[in-house]
Amino acid sequence: MFIILLYLLSINWANAQNFKIDGNQKRVTIHFSFIRNLIVLHLNINDKGPFNFVLDTGVGVMIITDPGIVDLKNIPNKHTIRINGMGGMEGFDAYLVKSLNVNMPGIIGERVSAAILKKDEFGLSNYAGIPIQGLLGYEFFESFAVHINFADSTITVGVPKNIRVFRKATKVPLSIEEHRPYINTPIKLHGEKEVASKLIVDLGAGHSLSLENLLYKNFNPAQKFITANLGISITGPINGYLSRVDEIAVGDYKLKNIITSFPEYNEEKANLISVTRDGNLGIDILKKFNLIIDYQNSVMYLKPNIYFKQQFEHDMSGLEYYADGADLKRIIISRVETGSAADDIGIQKGDEIISINFKPVLNMTIEEIDGIFRSRNDRSVLLQIYRSKQAEKVILTLKQRI
Repeated sequence: MFIILLYLLSINWANAQNFKIDGNQKRVTIHFSFIRNLIVLHLNINDKGPFNFVLDTGVGVMIITDPGIVDLKNIPNKHTIRINGMGGMEGFDAYLVKSLNVNMPGIIGERVSAAILKKDEFGLSNYAGIPIQGLLGYEFFESFAVHINFADSTITVGVPKNIRVFRKATKVPLSIEEHRPYINTPIKLHGEKEVASKLIVDLGAGHSLSLENLLYKNFNPAQKFITANLGISITGPINGYLSRVDEIAVGDYKLKNIITSFPEYNEEKANLISVTRDGNLGIDILKKFNLIIDYQNSVMYLKPNIYFKQQFEHDMSGLEYYADGADLKRIIISRVETGSAADDIGIQKGDEIISINFKPVLNMTIEEIDGIFRSRNDRSVLLQIYRSKQAEKVILTLKQRI
């Protein structure tokens, strides 16, 4: 999504206002849903809702991906922009507005800026398996110090002096550039010396770590890796590699053997990025800590939580899939990685998974399915697949490849 985000970050929203706590409370705590490594908040827009929005430090102005959730007829001073694709990809249209009222329990935002896509271009609902109507970013984090507790799925906000810092917290300096937070930290690639790296702290990135310029400069394809589709943007699929790096330091903590995305280096895209960086630090690392993110004082505090000792693991099936249908309960295969366990037994793009180990997927969340496919090397999983108007059963033996 970075092309639209870069465009929107360049716009001057001088009349926009930030969020604030309603009433005389010093801080407010709200609950979130944590789905497929997405922090999903429930909010109202112009007294309608609730809607599901992803909290994302990688986003500038709020983005509404579902154009049907607001009445555009009653929004003044909106105008249309055209976001162009690259490499032959089609662009899309969006409305820019400055006048939305956005409310959460105990939190109000007046005249909030937003980009409203005329068509949902990113399929976040299909990815998450629940309706997702947009993304909330910079204006929220600019307004508060934000304490994220992954252990109990709560967020507490307030002005920085009213948010208690953890006992024995690790303090990590941030730089806020172009509305996004960055850290500088060393990374050890495969058996090599530490490499100084500048990374976006990106709560909206579901992976653990992505290295962009380091791929171009340092990636050694002789290391164990797999080719992969790393995501989607307005430019089309993001292709590249998945491998592991030996170590990354996050504050005082050193994490090892991290699954890492290496997008294919694209000079055209790189030239569009105004802040030079090496990649981004995603939520699969960040969720190992309870966090306080404080843009006003350019700092982040960390304290390890119940997820800290979990090992980094990748899908062992070789399947990419999405939720479909009116209730987002059908699971459709969108891609099969070459040489994977699923490829070995002939599963194909477009196949539908009906059941897993005799349990209908209608009765499963997409996260449960993810958990099975990441569970254990050499585990046998019985799938019922629907293809060409008939169902068949296949045994998938999970295979750890990185």
